[in-house]
Amino acid sequence: MPFIDSKVTVKMSDDQKETLKSSLGQAITTMNKTESYLMVGINDGYDLFMGGKKLDKGAYVEVSVFGDVTPKACDAMTGKICDIFADVLGIPGNAVYATYHGVHDWGWNGGNF
Repeated sequence: MPFIDSKVTVKMSDDQKETLKSSLGQAITTMNKTESYLMVGINDGYDLFMGGKKLDKGAYVEVSVFGDVTPKACDAMTGKICDIFADVLGIPGNAVYATYHGVHDWGWNGGNF
């Protein structure tokens, strides 16, 4: 039950959104999850500031998964996220923040896991 929520400074085309979604679907396997239940949120044209300065190209990516997350999996996923955002949107890794959240109470389809 992963959810990847992305806030990016650049405006994205539908093709870029599709590519980003698909690439994140492949990357989530790094965290021992599958794309079959992955939900992806994309908020483009979002104002982000780092070090007091507005970023022309930047991203904040929040990854939530059902269960626990390990530092090793998070580190590997951060590498993939930075590569994906650089390849798809030209956002450099030093302008990408990623956070991870293990969630123990996750609801879906009228109940909780």
